Amino acid sequence: MSEDLPSWARRIRSMREARGWSQTAAANEMRKHTEDHLPATEHLARRWKDWELGKSRPSGFYAPIIAATLGTVTSALFPPEGKPETGLELLSATGMDTLEIVSRLHASDINDATLEAVRITVDKLCSEYARQPPLELITEGRQWLRRLVEMQEQRLTFRQRRESLEMAGWLALLVGCLEYDLGDRRAAEATRQSALSLGKEVESGGIMGWAHEMQAWFSLTSGDYRGAIAAGQAGEAASGNHSVSVQLIAQQAKAYARMGMRDEMLRTLERGRVTLDQMPYPTNVENHFVVDPSKYDFYAMDCYRQTGEDKLARELSDEVIRVSTGFNNHERWPMRIAEAQVTLGVIAARQGDVEEALERGRRAITGDRKSLPSLAMVSQDLATVLRDRYAGMPEVDEYLAQLRDLQRPA
Repeated sequence: MSEDLPSWARRIRSMREARGWSQTAAANEMRKHTEDHLPATEHLARRWKDWELGKSRPSGFYAPIIAATLGTVTSALFPPEGKPETGLELLSATGMDTLEIVSRLHASDINDATLEAVRITVDKLCSEYARQPPLELITEGRQWLRRLVEMQEQRLTFRQRRESLEMAGWLALLVGCLEYDLGDRRAAEATRQSALSLGKEVESGGIMGWAHEMQAWFSLTSGDYRGAIAAGQAGEAASGNHSVSVQLIAQQAKAYARMGMRDEMLRTLERGRVTLDQMPYPTNVENHFVVDPSKYDFYAMDCYRQTGEDKLARELSDEVIRVSTGFNNHERWPMRIAEAQVTLGVIAARQGDVEEALERGRRAITGDRKSLPSLAMVSQDLATVLRDRYAGMPEVDEYLAQLRDLQRPA
């Protein structure tokens, strides 16, 4: 497959092949995903071939039909051109650096410019979740959370108080996620409860939804799949139109996959795909509490690994690694890459390639940025295959010992 082709053209072909369809079959499948009239199959198959060759980018009419046919989100398959800039620098955006913001807070100089600077700081911290070492980020997050709590003792307008409490809610969510990444379940649950309380106080569907999502995540990684589904459903009811609803749906799909309920998993995945497809493209895809379109493939990858659909899981893993890797092999989302490596390791182990399985597995657990509970959960899938099929091989036993060390409480 030519590397000169646009990514969407290469992916249309790889996703079709992963499903075992011919181009004609893919054209016929398109009819199941639209009520609009489509051209004759022969004509549509020629168009499909041209799309795979990159001769023409599908129009706004065809793009969502193709994405639905291939089971992905339109903006993930066809990212918008000229995407918004992300990660505004604090000084250029506000004219203030961190030291000046803190000085103003201590001097009770709480005006709109200061609050805007704090808001940008909170967004920056939430955008660093994927890459910054958790022990560093959690320290900074707790410092700012403490400052926002101390602000409540000052004279604030009703609007300023509400905005500062809302920012505290987002920071509490960030700190709770980092605590759980580090293996401190008790602290993470207490912080999650605080975030939920703040979300209720300011009536923020996003904060309440993410607090429930954390509960679903905690349940899923501890093996309480029905608890994950219940938390996901509660979060959907609380989240309104915030994009967290998609991740809440995804956690339910992952739980159904682990319970062996494939049909329910597929229905839930499709519900999440449709929900995300209807949302506008986010202004900052780096923010941990924003669900970007490319993350849907990450959710689906996990589900198809569970159900043993290796061709689909491999295609999705390759895409997750591609999208999560920036220029000069810079890892934008290293934890997504780690889980994709585990998925490729599971597939290799199922196909008898122990050497590749172990190499993929080692790559996943040696990264600097990891969520211990999530990585332990997905790595257990690889451990199960290795233990069942290759127990007694010295290199396999060594890797399994590494996983046991990973799974010990911090």
